[in-house]
Amino acid sequence: MSATFSSLKYTNYRIWFAAALVANVGTWMQRIAQDWIVLTDLSDDSGIAVGLTTALQFVPFLLLSPWAGVLADRLPRRRLLMATQGGMGVLALALGALVLSGRAELWHVYVFALLLGVVSALDNPARQTFVADMVPADKLPNAVGLNSASFNAARLIGPGVAGLLIAAVGAGWVFMINGVTFGATIAALALMRVRELRPQPAAPRAKGQIREGVQYVRRRSDIVVIMVVMFVVSTFGLNFQLTSALMARVEFGRGASEYGILGSVLAIGSLAGALLAARRDRPRVRLVIGSAFAFALSTAVLGLMPTYPAFVVACIPVGLSSLTMMTAANSALQVSTDPAMRGRVIALYVMVFQGATPIGSPIVGWIGEAWGPRWSILVGSIATFLVAAGATAWAVRRWHLRVRYRVLSRPHLEVVYLDREVLEGVTTRDGVRRELSRADAERVPTTA
Repeated sequence: MSATFSSLKYTNYRIWFAAALVANVGTWMQRIAQDWIVLTDLSDDSGIAVGLTTALQFVPFLLLSPWAGVLADRLPRRRLLMATQGGMGVLALALGALVLSGRAELWHVYVFALLLGVVSALDNPARQTFVADMVPADKLPNAVGLNSASFNAARLIGPGVAGLLIAAVGAGWVFMINGVTFGATIAALALMRVRELRPQPAAPRAKGQIREGVQYVRRRSDIVVIMVVMFVVSTFGLNFQLTSALMARVEFGRGASEYGILGSVLAIGSLAGALLAARRDRPRVRLVIGSAFAFALSTAVLGLMPTYPAFVVACIPVGLSSLTMMTAANSALQVSTDPAMRGRVIALYVMVFQGATPIGSPIVGWIGEAWGPRWSILVGSIATFLVAAGATAWAVRRWHLRVRYRVLSRPHLEVVYLDREVLEGVTTRDGVRRELSRADAERVPTTA
């Protein structure tokens, strides 16, 4: 089997991958339908209303993620996922029934967005760390990359299908279909070969476990760098649902089908990035920073595209760079984190990454209304460039790095530790860098 798809040889992961693909298609369909009815049916083309809807859906990540991480470290993840996936399915069906009844109002969508965010916040750390239960440790980066491929293959299919369905039968049926797709993941979890799972060490019930997770992250400067970069990018740059809706509707005067096409084309680049990520066995911090620079450049180009067809084409490199950045960050954290702490670390990352959305979406929505849709994209490009440049300068100074780039020979990019004492003080286990031997040294970035 190709190295890109090597994790699929494990039965449990293969079952999960197929079911997740189905559920992800439904999720993307609902995202498009939700934003479209808010923008066109329940408000007067209000970018602020769309931004507030998105914000409400992600506020719970900011508030609940630390506790969700403790649950993921403490409880059987398979059973926890059955409960959360079922909850999201019920909410989708209820919203669909309300819209089909013709009684849906804007505040109803706000309430459902908030409730969905609560369940999603509990689901996310368990779902991301459950990958480690299905594949060996050396296959974890590959499985994380394939998860992203599944999500973005669904992103390729879902928005386009949603746009067609909205135009043909209305948004209510899109919500109903999404509710049914959650049955696929619940069935997959029930059908798994339990004996072949590889449960990670469970954290015992004890006081101060959230504080313990925070302290662990604070000691890891590589994790802090990743979280800072992803927080800024998520706040101002990863608002594609909002910015694409504004560009399609306001800037180019297009309808639901054309809006759905933007999401699908964006996913072409994202899927390519996910498949490339699945081939990497050693995710690195420098890849996160490098892809952030690429994202800044590609979104700057996107925001300046003069016509709808040109805008569609420019979505591809944006999808590629953004997915490379997100997958590299997720893989680097999962591979380098102590298994007993993985749920809490991922939960804190989710809190920073997803929790930035309720902060950024209203701001970006306001910028789109006040300055025009193009600036809702360009502000993300500028912010991303600044944080990537700052992270690079900090890493070179704090980690004693020298960066070399060679055009004609491989590797093209080489990162060298100038401090020999730091370099020699690192021990390895299973190819992962661990603690420094000298007590007063800052921890070396595990995936730099």
